[in-house]
Amino acid sequence: MARVSREQADRNRAAIEQASARLFREQGLNGVSVPQLMAAAGLTHGAFYGHFESKDALAAIACEQAFIESAMRREKRMAGHDNKRAARKVLTDNYLTCRHRDDAGQGCPAAALAGDVAREPADKPVHVAYLDGVKQMIDAFALLSEAGSGKARRKEALVQVAALVGAMTFARATRGDPISDDILAEVRGFLAAFPPAQADGAP
Repeated sequence: MARVSREQADRNRAAIEQASARLFREQGLNGVSVPQLMAAAGLTHGAFYGHFESKDALAAIACEQAFIESAMRREKRMAGHDNKRAARKVLTDNYLTCRHRDDAGQGCPAAALAGDVAREPADKPVHVAYLDGVKQMIDAFALLSEAGSGKARRKEALVQVAALVGAMTFARATRGDPISDDILAEVRGFLAAFPPAQADGAP
């Protein structure tokens, strides 16, 4: 049997990571098996352990990959928006949509994986990958804050990210009822006016 070249092995690994990043967001960490992940990547089940030590190890890598993809989409959407408030609005309006709600496999991993990661044992490597991704997301929103101090910028970013992820999680859980669309619309409106303008002389 001919040996797989290093280049082909790297392409196979990348295909597994990309398929896993999508399927884990779509079906959950425990909702998809290794054979299903490999089939989605166009590979056989037996090749899995030539690339990864375990499904847990792949889950962490796939989580990291999903956050990288999310960050790239975020950067692309912000391009050309010099005004910080306008950039935040673009991100919010794109995040809190029915399209995003209905396509978890291509969406934000912070929302798609929150419940699964919370239920995973504390020693699972996916916790580190998820935490790093969430912190990077918060840092990105803090850079778009117009608050005067670093502490205030981080506080605003925490509220914005929590509102986005929480709203998307609720909207998916209530999909099929009008309240799902209402959640997206109302939180989108709330964040459009956040933070509220301060009166002159306010600290």
